Amino acid sequence: MRCDVLAVGTELLLGQIVDTNSSWLGENLAMHGFDSLSQVKVGDNIGRITGHLRRMLSESDAVIMCGGLGPTHDDLTREAISEVMGVELHLDEDVADVIRHLFSSRNRTMPENNLRQAMVPEGAMIIPQTRGTAPGLICPVVIETESGPVERVVYAVPGVPHEMREMFERVILPDLQQRSGEHWTIASRTLRTWGESESGLNERLDDIIHDLDAEGNPTLAFLASGWEGLKVRLTGRAPDEGAAAALLAPWEKKIREVLGDQVFGVDNDTMESVVLDLLRAQGWTLALAESVTGGLVSGRLTGVAGASEVYRGAVVSYASEVKFDVLGVEEGPVVTEDAAIAMAEGARKVLGADVGLALTGVAGPSEQDGMRPGTLFAAVALPDGEPDRVTSVHVRLPGDREMMRQLSVISALDLLRKRLLDIR
Repeated sequence: MRCDVLAVGTELLLGQIVDTNSSWLGENLAMHGFDSLSQVKVGDNIGRITGHLRRMLSESDAVIMCGGLGPTHDDLTREAISEVMGVELHLDEDVADVIRHLFSSRNRTMPENNLRQAMVPEGAMIIPQTRGTAPGLICPVVIETESGPVERVVYAVPGVPHEMREMFERVILPDLQQRSGEHWTIASRTLRTWGESESGLNERLDDIIHDLDAEGNPTLAFLASGWEGLKVRLTGRAPDEGAAAALLAPWEKKIREVLGDQVFGVDNDTMESVVLDLLRAQGWTLALAESVTGGLVSGRLTGVAGASEVYRGAVVSYASEVKFDVLGVEEGPVVTEDAAIAMAEGARKVLGADVGLALTGVAGPSEQDGMRPGTLFAAVALPDGEPDRVTSVHVRLPGDREMMRQLSVISALDLLRKRLLDIR
């Protein structure tokens, strides 16, 4: 069964309010096995609202309309639905009494225009409010098709997110399930990766994608998420959670076999949480020396609960003199591999940690030490006695100043992750 979303409000088009309702509805519809193939935002204009609603009803089984149920002249959702249904609006006295009581219980005088919220299209059912004044609506709509008349349904809910979500969970979802006659569980497994572009991953997984397309269930999607990594998400539909998990498991195994250690975590894992877990497993502590990132790595690490068990601290050596005087870097160019290695060793020593991680580079907009913006040198210094104790990388990162700094964080932590995996 297909259920699309029509968000109403000029403020959405002007960017004054971000339309979080549509994304929430899309996620929750998919979670319960309903297709949502079109999501539209439309301003407060009766002609455009009815035009979009008619088109969407010609393509889908149901439409959820968010917003436009308030008491003011530009709240036009009820009028649009009644026009598409071909019926009149009438005042529902029960709803009107509820609204009057809400105002009187708060010792407030009710403006008469609040009774607009009690206007209901003939034949519609009320979704009672539990949190505000505007009730929702369930509106049957008969449309003509080539094979004859068919019934669709329009759900109208307030644009206030917590009111909309409560109505969806309490009334709309059960109604959709009853109409469809099907109950599905949608499960996702997200593999978090780092080290390759989206197009590169797509190419490497091409055979698996071809096989998935032939099967139709589950499906695979990519989501580039900056310093959260590049996500490879498997989504499958099954009668229950156990069957959904069993459906996804063999495909996850195939993807891991292709991508290897580029997969650093799953679902809610982050690069920093994974690194901290690996350090904890070794019984090692970590110290940072940050130049180009100016404390961003430290901020990410300390955002993980329990980081204090492993993480000692950081020297934010933004000025060259701090690198020389505090970390023991030899005077000279500071955006070099040798400087990164010396910074990692210095951080270990100064902060009394087992492992040092260092970052130096050029965020831009100008060159430094003959290096172009986007240049990153990162180094890891492991405890004395470990094989290949010191490791470094030189990478070129894309984007503007802020993107480069953020990608430096995950790139440096990934270097540390791989070194820790090597010695497990």
